[in-house]
Amino acid sequence: MIPFSPPRIDQEIIDEVVDTLKSGWITTGPKTLKFENELSAYCGNPATVCVSAATPGIQLVLSWMGIGEGDEVIIPAYTYCATGNVVIHSGAKLIMVDVNEDDFNINVDKIKEAITERTKVIMPVDIAGLPCDYDEIYNLVNSPEIKKLHSPSNEIQKKLGRIAIISDSAHSIGAIYKEKKAGSLADVSVFSFHAVKNLSTAEGGAIALNMPSPFDNEELRKQLKTMTLHGQSKDAFSKMQLGAWRYDVIESGFKCNMTDIQASMGLVELARYKGNLARRREIMTRYTQAFSAYEWAKTPVFEQEEKTGSFHLYLFRVNGISETERDEIIAEISEKQVAVNVHYLPVPMLTAFKSNYDIKDYPQTYKNYACEISLPVYFTLTNEQIDTVTETVIESVEKILAQQS
Repeated sequence: MIPFSPPRIDQEIIDEVVDTLKSGWITTGPKTLKFENELSAYCGNPATVCVSAATPGIQLVLSWMGIGEGDEVIIPAYTYCATGNVVIHSGAKLIMVDVNEDDFNINVDKIKEAITERTKVIMPVDIAGLPCDYDEIYNLVNSPEIKKLHSPSNEIQKKLGRIAIISDSAHSIGAIYKEKKAGSLADVSVFSFHAVKNLSTAEGGAIALNMPSPFDNEELRKQLKTMTLHGQSKDAFSKMQLGAWRYDVIESGFKCNMTDIQASMGLVELARYKGNLARRREIMTRYTQAFSAYEWAKTPVFEQEEKTGSFHLYLFRVNGISETERDEIIAEISEKQVAVNVHYLPVPMLTAFKSNYDIKDYPQTYKNYACEISLPVYFTLTNEQIDTVTETVIESVEKILAQQS
């Protein structure tokens, strides 16, 4: 069987984790701090806070910004449910908009149509690791027409003076937009280091801070670090120093800190990430070359003139098929022991959301989803396995298409 996305757990990872275990310090400590600093250096943003997962990371940022009842947050309808869940949990109203046909990312024209005086945050999602059109989004929120609508409800929002851009960058660490890396493209970007991501810490994430002047990103880092630990003024590592037990709880925070065990994995993964990206690019290029001869194949965009993705997902589409036929193709592929996936079931189609949202209002989202099949992409995938995947997909698609005629 060819799996879809196994984690890369090799001796280098094992040795670093064992080193942490033997150190006697396994929760948030020196390795987490080192990982945060190295992430900032890699992404080019001023400061970074590591967290237990991307979802609580976004939740934390929304809380810091004071997003709540009466506010609206705009997201794409084509994303994982976490992007919507954090908005629901904040108490704000979730506003979903449609996406682009070519790259699955949020449609800026649709954002403009959705903005009201209640809009406090736009949350673009770099689907599959390809950056969104950040310049267009910033031009929109900085335009006099949109700025005039901005109605801040607290000092942070007033200080920013416009709608905030919080990027769900769960897929896009290492991606580049106009010579800047993900993490330095939005006011705040949040990465995921889940087991299936390019860079994995098993579970985990990071908040990349890039707030404009007059915000102090280093001070904000300290504040968010405190918020990851229930609002406690000292982390466990600081408290354990001789005689340093006393602490305070400054605010009612969360519990979503990263551990040094997770950071150990992250440090190894980040050090070799350049090679990881290069191999993922090779895999995607090989897929695209194999499918280029077939009119029914719609290969994904993972590089453009001013964008280089992180090569996280290969969102392959089959032209002209229905959702049912797509599922039949996946069944055929699976019978041949090749694991594929679908990214994603659109948020409006999920039970938790569809009572308030209708997928018919997001036609491009549904069209993209109905014919999409995600193919395996990971560092240890061999060229022989890539060829097996492509041959299996071609055979399976042509079998189902033949049944149509």
